[in-house]
Amino acid sequence: MLTTKDAAARIGKSVSWLNKSRMRGDGPVYLKNGGSVRYMPEDLDAWLAANRRTAVYDFANDNGRAERTAA
Repeated sequence: MLTTKDAAARIGKSVSWLNKSRMRGDGPVYLKNGGSVRYMPEDLDAWLAANRRTAVYDFANDNGRAERTAA
């Protein structure tokens, strides 16, 4: 399990971004035990894979191609 700092480094984001994404609910899945937040590497990898894109605009994305490339 990774700390917020280690998880941020793994996905190429700042600790601040990761903290804010938890508040918004649009970041990677995490575990919380008391006041401790931890990330599982496989959850970070799944989040990264789910956010693959082939174009800037949603209407132009070829999500099938992105999924095939990831597999």
